[in-house]
Amino acid sequence: MLNVENLDVWFGHDPDRVAAVTSAAFSVAPGESFGLVGESGSGKSTILRAIAGLIDSWSGRIEVAGKPVAGSRRDRAFYKTVQMVFQDPYASLHPRHSVDAVLSETLRLQGMGDIDRRITRLLDDVGLGRGFRFRYPHQLSGGQRQRVAIARALAAEPRLLLLDEPTSALDVSVQAEILNLLADLRAEHGLTYVMVSHDLAVIGHMCERLAVMQQGRILEIMSADALRRGAGDDPYTRRLIAASAGYSRA
Repeated sequence: MLNVENLDVWFGHDPDRVAAVTSAAFSVAPGESFGLVGESGSGKSTILRAIAGLIDSWSGRIEVAGKPVAGSRRDRAFYKTVQMVFQDPYASLHPRHSVDAVLSETLRLQGMGDIDRRITRLLDDVGLGRGFRFRYPHQLSGGQRQRVAIARALAAEPRLLLLDEPTSALDVSVQAEILNLLADLRAEHGLTYVMVSHDLAVIGHMCERLAVMQQGRILEIMSADALRRGAGDDPYTRRLIAASAGYSRA
C-alpha cells in the first residue's frame, strides 16, 4: 500500500537549509498498521506530511498503491486513497462550520452523491449518531471533535489513513475510546494505517511493526512483539523503551 525509499525532507534554502528527514525507507502492506516512534523533532510527523502532500521540499520515492507521487501536487484520486487525521481536533475543524457542513463539503469535493445518507452513515461509523449532525465544534468535547475529524477522513472512502498523534491532545479517559474506534474501523473497512505517536504503549497496541527514528533517521524497523519484550537492536531504541514513562513490557 505504501513504499517509501531514500526519502529526504528539508526546510529552508542553502546555506541555512535544515535536514528534517534523511534517507528514510520503509514499506507498509495492505491492511497493516505501521508505527513511527521517536522523540520530539525526530521527523515522524514530517514524513506523514510529505506523504500527504503538505510539504514540497523533499526528494526520494513515495509510492501509494503502486503509484508514485511527486512534489506536493496530489490529485483527487490520491485523496480518495489517502487521508490524514491530525493531532489537534480543536485546530483541524473550522469553528464556524457545523458537522454537517464539514462532512458535506468533503463529500462534494470527492464527487460523492447521496450526501444525506452518507453523512448519517459516517456519523454512525464513528459512534456519534445523527443527533450531532448540526452541532458546531464548540458544542463538542475533544473526543467528539476527533470523531468528526475521523469521519471527515473516512468520507472519501480511503484505503490508507495517516494518523498524526490522533489521541495526544485528548484526555486520558478518552484516548482509549478513540484508539478502540480506530481499531474497529480498520477491521471493518480493511484500512491501512501509518501512525505517529510518542507513546510506545499506543504503538504496541495498535501496530504490527514500527520504525524507530532519531534526528531525522530511521534507526531500525522492528515488530510490535519485540517492542513489548523491550528488545531492540539499536542502543537508542533500548533507551527509548526504558525511558518511556508508564510503559509495560508485559
